[in-house]
Amino acid sequence: MNIVVVGAGIIGLTTAYYLRRDGHQVTVLERNNSVGQETSYANGAQLSYNFVTPLAEPSVLTKLPFWLTDKNAPLHFKVRPDMNQWRWGLKFLSLCRTHVTQKYTLSLLKLALESRELYHELMSKELLDCDFSSKGKLLIYSNEESLSAAARQLQFQVTHGGDKYQQLSREECLQLEPALISSQQTVFGGLFMSKEDSADSYKFCQEMYLRLKNDVHFMFNTDVKKLNASAGKITSLQTSAGELQFDAYVVANGVGAQSLLQRHQANPLVYPLKGYSLTYTLSQESEAPLCSVSDIANKVVYARLGNRLRVAGMVDVGDASKDLNNHRINLLKKQVSSFFPNLRASADPVCWAGLRPARPSSSPLIKQGSLSNLWLNIGHGSLGFTLSTGSAKLLADRIAGRQTQFSDREF
Repeated sequence: MNIVVVGAGIIGLTTAYYLRRDGHQVTVLERNNSVGQETSYANGAQLSYNFVTPLAEPSVLTKLPFWLTDKNAPLHFKVRPDMNQWRWGLKFLSLCRTHVTQKYTLSLLKLALESRELYHELMSKELLDCDFSSKGKLLIYSNEESLSAAARQLQFQVTHGGDKYQQLSREECLQLEPALISSQQTVFGGLFMSKEDSADSYKFCQEMYLRLKNDVHFMFNTDVKKLNASAGKITSLQTSAGELQFDAYVVANGVGAQSLLQRHQANPLVYPLKGYSLTYTLSQESEAPLCSVSDIANKVVYARLGNRLRVAGMVDVGDASKDLNNHRINLLKKQVSSFFPNLRASADPVCWAGLRPARPSSSPLIKQGSLSNLWLNIGHGSLGFTLSTGSAKLLADRIAGRQTQFSDREF
């Protein structure tokens, strides 16, 4: 088939890869002038296959007043006169139940572990230069209560196919990651998963483009304005480059999917959750972590990318701009200085803000849309990088009519 993929971020590019591998003629449309320019540009860089618990979980209900009132909260919710935000928020709150959280956790875990196998296969076959590293992930907890709760969650996942983990004392955490010795924050203990990866998602996008550009047609600076439909199917795309026709249409353009699809009375409930990152270039004197580290108390993640350190954190609900919020950036910098006071970077960090395309359940839509030749690969939230290969392969399988390990009710 002649298939178009809307979006050239991490999801769109991996989707194009697996569709082209199936022998389809593939075109990718991207509104920017190159690949990976939006959410994929400077994300947290962690491929966290075992850390997929949805944001909507029971403890959220007690935290909500804090999120609404404290501008220093890791997740800050600003209420807007926006019907999309209200629909998203109400649905989100309705999902904050234990059995619902567990259901989505297990589906996401299964997809993430599939994604890991595909990432390793892809890295071996394509030899992508994207600072890919398999040194594991260490989660740091500031008290016994939070550590025990997290260990129970991971044990639940182990019984359903998740990886085994190590529970570490403070001393064992410092031995595993000496950069933490000088930390000014409380290190009570930690959990270590040895099979977690990290990589630079923007470099990954650039490398994928180099592998695809001779077999896939890319149209940059091309904004998709409307899906033209008739008799239950898409007949064409209305774009800034004119009207374009294909056999099948894949929407994989992150937060842009909401307005594109809503015109057809199909509400995917994709809402932008703003996040921030800092990228430090390290010096010879830097005391920086070698494995991925997560500061659970402040919800900040650290990922080593060669001679750089990517730091990411914050969730701002109700701010759909890509502008840097100086207060949030400065707060993130202070947390870095406290967690790794001897980082000694060679220069000030490069600051970035991006919009995560999130659904209330944290579970993406990877399926046929409301029209017969429309397919969706959207709504991955903070898990886009982690789930991209598994999502793309699943969508390619469904387009081809192949059996998969996922039921139609999953994704």
